[in-house]
Amino acid sequence: MNIEKIFSNNKKWIEERLQIDENYFKNLSSGQKPEILYIGCSDSRVSAEELMGVGPGDVFVHRNIANMVPNTDLNVMSVINYAVTHLKVKHLVICGHYYCGGVKAAMQSEDLGLLNPWLRNIRDVYRLHKSELNLIACEDEKYNRLVELNVQEQCINVLKTADVQKALLEKRITVHGWVWDIHSGKLIDLKIDFEKILEDIREIYRLHS
Repeated sequence: MNIEKIFSNNKKWIEERLQIDENYFKNLSSGQKPEILYIGCSDSRVSAEELMGVGPGDVFVHRNIANMVPNTDLNVMSVINYAVTHLKVKHLVICGHYYCGGVKAAMQSEDLGLLNPWLRNIRDVYRLHKSELNLIACEDEKYNRLVELNVQEQCINVLKTADVQKALLEKRITVHGWVWDIHSGKLIDLKIDFEKILEDIREIYRLHS
Protein backbone atom coordinates (compact mmCIF):
# COMPACT_ATOMS: atom_id res chain seq x y z
CA MET A 1 0.00 0.00 0.00
CA ASN A 2 1.19 3.50 -0.88
CA ILE A 3 1.42 5.44 2.40
CA GLU A 4 0.81 8.75 0.62
CA LYS A 5 -2.49 7.32 -0.62
CA ILE A 6 -3.64 7.07 3.00
CA PHE A 7 -3.31 10.84 3.48
CA SER A 8 -5.16 11.39 0.21
CA ASN A 9 -7.92 9.07 1.42
CA ASN A 10 -8.04 10.96 4.73
CA LYS A 11 -8.55 14.29 2.96
CA LYS A 12 -11.35 12.81 0.86
CA TRP A 13 -12.97 11.29 3.97
CA ILE A 14 -12.92 14.66 5.79
CA GLU A 15 -14.61 16.33 2.82
CA GLU A 16 -17.29 13.63 2.68
CA ARG A 17 -17.99 13.90 6.42
CA LEU A 18 -18.31 17.69 6.27
CA GLN A 19 -20.65 17.50 3.30
CA ILE A 20 -22.99 15.34 5.37
CA ASP A 21 -22.60 17.35 8.60
CA GLU A 22 -20.57 20.55 8.87
CA ASN A 23 -20.35 20.04 12.67
CA TYR A 24 -19.23 16.41 12.41
CA PHE A 25 -15.75 16.87 13.90
CA LYS A 26 -16.90 19.47 16.40
CA ASN A 27 -19.44 17.00 17.76
CA LEU A 28 -16.96 14.13 17.62
CA SER A 29 -14.41 16.03 19.68
CA SER A 30 -16.90 16.85 22.45
CA GLY A 31 -16.51 13.40 24.06
CA GLN A 32 -17.52 9.75 23.77
CA LYS A 33 -20.37 7.70 25.20
CA PRO A 34 -20.11 4.28 23.57
CA GLU A 35 -22.52 1.59 24.76
CA ILE A 36 -20.35 -1.33 23.65
CA LEU A 37 -16.86 -2.53 24.56
CA TYR A 38 -15.64 -4.79 21.75
CA ILE A 39 -12.63 -7.05 22.32
CA GLY A 40 -11.63 -8.67 19.05
CA CYS A 41 -8.74 -10.06 17.07
CA SER A 42 -6.00 -7.92 15.50
CA ASP A 43 -6.33 -9.80 12.19
CA SER A 44 -6.12 -7.25 9.36
CA ARG A 45 -9.14 -8.82 7.64
CA VAL A 46 -11.46 -8.15 10.60
CA SER A 47 -12.65 -4.55 11.04
CA ALA A 48 -14.83 -4.21 14.14
CA GLU A 49 -16.78 -1.10 13.15
CA GLU A 50 -17.26 -2.20 9.55
CA LEU A 51 -18.63 -5.67 10.30
CA MET A 52 -21.06 -4.21 12.88
CA GLY A 53 -22.10 -1.31 10.68
CA VAL A 54 -21.32 1.33 13.31
CA GLY A 55 -19.46 4.61 13.21
CA PRO A 56 -16.95 6.60 15.28
CA GLY A 57 -18.07 7.04 18.88
CA ASP A 58 -20.36 3.99 18.91
CA VAL A 59 -17.93 1.32 20.12
CA PHE A 60 -14.89 1.25 22.41
CA VAL A 61 -12.51 -1.20 20.72
CA HIS A 62 -9.60 -3.30 21.94
CA ARG A 63 -7.87 -5.79 19.65
CA ASN A 64 -5.07 -8.30 20.16
CA ILE A 65 -3.94 -11.63 18.75
CA ALA A 66 -6.86 -14.10 19.06
CA ASN A 67 -9.07 -11.77 21.16
CA MET A 68 -7.53 -12.81 24.47
CA VAL A 69 -8.33 -11.55 28.00
CA PRO A 70 -5.49 -12.86 30.20
CA ASN A 71 -5.50 -11.35 33.68
CA THR A 72 -1.74 -10.71 33.36
CA ASP A 73 -2.23 -8.32 30.44
CA LEU A 74 -2.33 -4.81 31.90
CA ASN A 75 -3.44 -3.42 28.54
CA VAL A 76 -6.69 -5.36 28.25
CA MET A 77 -7.38 -5.09 31.99
CA SER A 78 -7.01 -1.30 31.77
CA VAL A 79 -9.36 -1.18 28.77
CA ILE A 80 -12.00 -3.17 30.66
CA ASN A 81 -11.63 -0.96 33.73
CA TYR A 82 -11.95 2.27 31.75
CA ALA A 83 -14.84 1.10 29.56
CA VAL A 84 -16.88 -0.56 32.31
CA THR A 85 -16.20 1.69 35.29
CA HIS A 86 -15.72 5.10 33.66
CA LEU A 87 -17.49 4.98 30.28
CA LYS A 88 -20.13 2.65 31.77
CA VAL A 89 -20.69 0.61 28.62
CA LYS A 90 -23.85 -1.51 28.62
CA HIS A 91 -22.48 -4.40 26.58
CA LEU A 92 -19.12 -6.17 26.58
CA VAL A 93 -18.45 -8.29 23.50
CA ILE A 94 -15.71 -10.85 22.93
CA CYS A 95 -15.62 -11.54 19.19
CA GLY A 96 -13.46 -14.20 17.60
CA HIS A 97 -13.42 -15.26 13.97
CA TYR A 98 -13.19 -18.57 12.16
CA TYR A 99 -9.80 -19.43 10.63
CA CYS A 100 -8.01 -17.25 13.20
CA GLY A 101 -4.24 -17.37 12.65
CA GLY A 102 -3.49 -17.05 16.36
CA VAL A 103 -5.69 -20.01 17.26
CA LYS A 104 -4.21 -22.06 14.43
CA ALA A 105 -0.66 -21.25 15.58
CA ALA A 106 -1.57 -22.38 19.11
CA MET A 107 -2.66 -25.77 17.70
CA GLN A 108 0.81 -26.40 16.25
CA SER A 109 3.66 -27.98 18.23
CA GLU A 110 6.18 -25.34 17.25
CA ASP A 111 8.46 -22.94 19.10
CA LEU A 112 7.25 -19.47 18.07
CA GLY A 113 9.59 -17.49 20.29
CA LEU A 114 8.06 -14.38 21.86
CA LEU A 115 4.58 -15.58 20.88
CA ASN A 116 4.87 -18.69 23.07
CA PRO A 117 3.56 -17.22 26.37
CA TRP A 118 0.66 -15.51 24.57
CA LEU A 119 -0.34 -18.63 22.64
CA ARG A 120 -0.07 -20.71 25.81
CA ASN A 121 -3.33 -19.06 26.91
CA ILE A 122 -5.05 -20.58 23.88
CA ARG A 123 -3.35 -23.94 24.46
CA ASP A 124 -4.81 -23.85 27.98
CA VAL A 125 -8.26 -23.50 26.39
CA TYR A 126 -7.49 -26.62 24.33
CA ARG A 127 -6.38 -28.44 27.48
CA LEU A 128 -9.63 -27.55 29.26
CA HIS A 129 -11.72 -28.85 26.36
CA LYS A 130 -9.51 -31.57 24.88
CA SER A 131 -12.06 -34.35 25.53
CA GLU A 132 -14.50 -32.59 23.20
CA LEU A 133 -11.95 -31.35 20.67
CA ASN A 134 -10.16 -34.69 20.31
CA LEU A 135 -13.43 -36.30 19.18
CA ILE A 136 -13.56 -34.00 16.13
CA ALA A 137 -11.88 -35.77 13.22
CA CYS A 138 -11.96 -32.90 10.70
CA GLU A 139 -9.08 -30.50 11.40
CA ASP A 140 -10.98 -27.46 10.10
CA GLU A 141 -13.98 -28.26 12.30
CA LYS A 142 -11.71 -28.80 15.31
CA TYR A 143 -9.92 -25.53 14.56
CA ASN A 144 -13.16 -23.55 14.35
CA ARG A 145 -14.61 -25.20 17.44
CA LEU A 146 -11.49 -24.10 19.34
CA VAL A 147 -12.16 -20.56 18.07
CA GLU A 148 -15.64 -20.77 19.67
CA LEU A 149 -14.36 -22.26 22.91
CA ASN A 150 -11.66 -19.61 23.09
CA VAL A 151 -14.34 -16.92 22.88
CA GLN A 152 -16.24 -18.69 25.66
CA GLU A 153 -13.18 -18.86 27.93
CA GLN A 154 -12.30 -15.21 27.33
CA CYS A 155 -15.87 -14.26 28.28
CA ILE A 156 -15.37 -16.21 31.50
CA ASN A 157 -12.11 -14.33 32.10
CA VAL A 158 -14.05 -11.08 31.68
CA LEU A 159 -16.67 -12.25 34.19
CA LYS A 160 -13.92 -12.91 36.75
CA THR A 161 -12.84 -9.25 36.80
CA ALA A 162 -13.91 -7.00 39.67
CA ASP A 163 -15.09 -4.24 37.31
CA VAL A 164 -17.51 -6.52 35.47
CA GLN A 165 -18.71 -8.20 38.67
CA LYS A 166 -19.61 -4.80 40.13
CA ALA A 167 -21.41 -3.81 36.94
CA LEU A 168 -23.34 -7.10 36.93
CA LEU A 169 -24.45 -6.54 40.52
CA GLU A 170 -25.74 -3.12 39.46
CA LYS A 171 -27.47 -4.80 36.46
CA ARG A 172 -25.90 -2.39 34.01
CA ILE A 173 -23.88 -4.68 31.73
CA THR A 174 -24.31 -7.80 29.59
CA VAL A 175 -21.46 -9.98 28.34
CA HIS A 176 -21.69 -11.49 24.84
CA GLY A 177 -19.63 -14.11 22.98
CA TRP A 178 -19.63 -13.76 19.18
CA VAL A 179 -17.81 -15.27 16.21
CA TRP A 180 -17.45 -13.71 12.80
CA ASP A 181 -17.59 -16.16 9.88
CA ILE A 182 -14.90 -14.92 7.53
CA HIS A 183 -16.31 -17.06 4.68
CA SER A 184 -19.85 -15.67 4.75
CA GLY A 185 -19.40 -12.36 6.57
CA LYS A 186 -22.05 -13.35 9.12
CA LEU A 187 -21.78 -12.33 12.75
CA ILE A 188 -22.83 -15.22 15.01
CA ASP A 189 -24.00 -14.94 18.62
CA LEU A 190 -22.79 -18.09 20.40
CA LYS A 191 -25.55 -17.63 23.03
CA ILE A 192 -23.28 -18.89 25.80
CA ASP A 193 -25.05 -19.99 28.98
CA PHE A 194 -22.78 -18.24 31.46
CA GLU A 195 -24.92 -19.13 34.48
CA LYS A 196 -24.48 -22.83 33.79
CA ILE A 197 -20.77 -22.53 33.07
CA LEU A 198 -20.04 -20.48 36.19
CA GLU A 199 -21.95 -22.67 38.65
CA ASP A 200 -18.85 -24.63 39.67
CA ILE A 201 -16.48 -21.68 39.94
CA ARG A 202 -18.74 -18.92 41.25
CA GLU A 203 -17.72 -19.48 44.88
CA ILE A 204 -14.03 -19.20 44.01
CA TYR A 205 -14.13 -16.18 41.70
CA ARG A 206 -16.91 -14.11 43.21
CA LEU A 207 -15.39 -10.93 44.63
CA HIS A 208 -18.66 -9.24 45.54
CA SER A 209 -21.72 -10.66 47.23
